[in-house]
Amino acid sequence: MYLKKINLKNKYALVTGAGKGLGRACSIALAEAGATVIGLSRTPSDLDKLQKDIKKVKGKLIKIVCDVMNYQDLLNKLNKVKTIDILVNNAGTNFPEPFEKIQQKSMNYLVDLNLKAAFNVAQIVVKKMLKRKRGGSIINMSSQLGHVGMPGRNIYNMTKFGIEGLTKGMGVELATRNIRVNTVAPTFVETPMVKNFFKNKKFKKLALGNIPMGKAAKESDVATAVCFLASDAAAMITGTSILIDGGWTA
Repeated sequence: MYLKKINLKNKYALVTGAGKGLGRACSIALAEAGATVIGLSRTPSDLDKLQKDIKKVKGKLIKIVCDVMNYQDLLNKLNKVKTIDILVNNAGTNFPEPFEKIQQKSMNYLVDLNLKAAFNVAQIVVKKMLKRKRGGSIINMSSQLGHVGMPGRNIYNMTKFGIEGLTKGMGVELATRNIRVNTVAPTFVETPMVKNFFKNKKFKKLALGNIPMGKAAKESDVATAVCFLASDAAAMITGTSILIDGGWTA
């Protein structure tokens, strides 16, 4: 038998930023693949909606209301979770600004959320994985902008290049402990945040003009790659990035 299937039954998958966009899509896909999803979001109503979506695919959701930037609350709540086999380290955002106009508060917020919080979540989860000795798979949500630059997105570039570096370091260090660490790096995806960016017709034309396929990615494109990396189908893949960018970085 040569075809490995994506089967996540009896696995527990933590997804940060689970209430909206890619986090929501990944949560539903992981549930479809059989995982029990531990959805973390700071917005209770988003988790309530997610629970309804996951019930439709006959999945199970454990809800955690928490802001990943509140380290003590994050630590307390994750310490109450018995088992985490999969981490989708997804919480993040972007404030596009020209380089010379970037404000300190914008820079600090993006670094705190996209980079520091991602590190903190990963460290807490890895400690749990090592303690239980079941191994695991960590998928850090990156971007094509963790591989190439783009005007007006300097801090986002900085944080996502940082996520790529963190992933390589973790992947190499944790390989012998049966913990795989990778990123998925999407282009612009049809999420509410990107739809808002695309209201600027000039920017939309620039973005799609850089994608040889000429279209934005779908949430399902990213969620499927996440499920693949989470599963034993990707057993020999660590410390690398799956680019879902329609050819942009090529």
